[in-house]
Amino acid sequence: MSRDFTATADPNLLFATWFGDAQTAEPNDPNAMALATVDGDGMPNLRMVLLKGFDAKGFVLFTNFESAKGRELLAHHKAALLFHWKSLRRQVRIRGSVTPVTPEEADEYFATRSRGSQIGAWASKQSRPLESRAALEAEAARYEAMYPDAIPRPPHWLGFRLRPDEIEFWQDGAYRLHDRVLFRRTSDGGWEKTRLNP
Repeated sequence: MSRDFTATADPNLLFATWFGDAQTAEPNDPNAMALATVDGDGMPNLRMVLLKGFDAKGFVLFTNFESAKGRELLAHHKAALLFHWKSLRRQVRIRGSVTPVTPEEADEYFATRSRGSQIGAWASKQSRPLESRAALEAEAARYEAMYPDAIPRPPHWLGFRLRPDEIEFWQDGAYRLHDRVLFRRTSDGGWEKTRLNP
C-alpha cells in the first residue's frame, strides 16, 4: 500500500493490508499484540497475547478464562489492543467491546493446536500461584497419561472477540511528523475517519 494510507475509508481493509505486510517483514510473531484490561479496583493490566483471527466482526484471541485476563474480560466486556510492528515503523491501537466466541469456534481452534499446547491448557492453572516448576511438569505428565489419544478442549478454555469501536493507525514520519488516522464506529455501523496530529 502507498504511504498515503490516510486516504483509505475501510479500517478492516487497511488492517488486513498492514497485517499482511507484517507477516512478511516481522521476524517473530507478527500476530503479537498487547491486550489491556482492567481489574475490579480499576487498575489496568497489560500483557502480550496472540491474535488468532480477525474479520469484519472483530479480533479473536484464546485463553484460560479463569486467568486474570479471562476474569477481567468476562467482568467488564471491554478491552484495548495494540499492535507494534517495529520493522515497519507502524502501530495499530484498537478499543472496543468483548464477547466470548461460541463453543464451536473454540473447539475448532483448539483442535488445531499442537498436542503439547493442548496438554498445557489443561495443566496450567493460569495466573494462580505455582508451587514449583516440577509441580507444573507433573500436572502436564498427568494429563498426558489421561489423554493418550485426542485431547478435548478444557471447559475453562475459550476465545474472546473484540468488536472495535475505535481503530487508530500510526506510521512513523521524519522529524516526528507521524501520520495518524482514527476510525470511530458510527451508529449505523459505518466508520468516521479523523486525521490526528502526531
